[in-house]
Amino acid sequence: MNATNRKVMLSAVQPSNTLTLGNLLGAIRNWVKHQDDYECWFFAVNLHAITVRQDPTELREQTYRAVATYIAAGINPEHATLFVQSQVPEHAELAWLLNCYSYMGELGRMTQFKDKSQKAGENIAVGLFTYPVLMAADILLYDTDLVPVGADQKQHIELTRDIAIRMNNLYGEDLFRVPQPMIAQVGAKIMSLQDPTAKMSKSDPDPNASVYLTDTDDVIRKKLKRAITDSGNEITDDDSKPGVKNLLSIQSAITGKPISGIVASYAGKMYGHLKVDTAELVVQAIAPLRDEANRLYEERTFLDQVLRKGADRARERAGKTLARCYDRIGLLK
Repeated sequence: MNATNRKVMLSAVQPSNTLTLGNLLGAIRNWVKHQDDYECWFFAVNLHAITVRQDPTELREQTYRAVATYIAAGINPEHATLFVQSQVPEHAELAWLLNCYSYMGELGRMTQFKDKSQKAGENIAVGLFTYPVLMAADILLYDTDLVPVGADQKQHIELTRDIAIRMNNLYGEDLFRVPQPMIAQVGAKIMSLQDPTAKMSKSDPDPNASVYLTDTDDVIRKKLKRAITDSGNEITDDDSKPGVKNLLSIQSAITGKPISGIVASYAGKMYGHLKVDTAELVVQAIAPLRDEANRLYEERTFLDQVLRKGADRARERAGKTLARCYDRIGLLK
């Protein structure tokens, strides 16, 4: 179990395509904020990425870029453990064990599976169906207490809890620590700039829908200028104006100011003012991170050192959990 007195926090981002403003504000910034408060494990889930076909070279490079972005955003490899999922084979090994204690019905109810399987056509990969079980393995391997996630991922944490409790009832209450979701109140779900009823996505086919963490300052400004707002001209966070509300939410997530105060500051102003101001805040948030991530990305030796050290730490912790599972289930190790 956890050798420190701090609670364990764990989270990850899938390195398929380029990370977005949504990844930064909904996940990575919260990691930075909490890295000194908890024993933290942050990684790139490249095994999850291959539930859909990936270009091998692109996947490898985006994995490096993701880790470079974590560090550029403020994650200290000396305070938090940074690693890549595929470099810790215990993730895949525990996922098989958990598959044997998971039910078809509960996996079939996963909202993301329903959404993604509709886009997959006739040939739906088994990995797309069992994806949440691998996620459960990711979490349970490290005796995780807290998992910072967006609201759309809460269902996966609930499944992880169900599997952990089920196996604890069979093999002892101390087999797995049962995790809790940690959902940020603001910025947990940044929406698409072109369809503010949908989450900002790395894989959106419309390049204007997402702000990428590799975008230049001018590209960021152009994307915010083209952002869909709503009919009328009043700047409000009312649910009937999802486009305006999304821009307000982005500002709030970046500045830490309450949305009500931001709304008040735009009394009598037009949507154009909101777009320009939001664009400048986004530029200020992304530009230094982008430049530092590029520098780290080019310095591959340092990233490899960080990842080797992180994988060693992760395998040590994960190996203990896996050995405990083998012993309780009755498997020879």
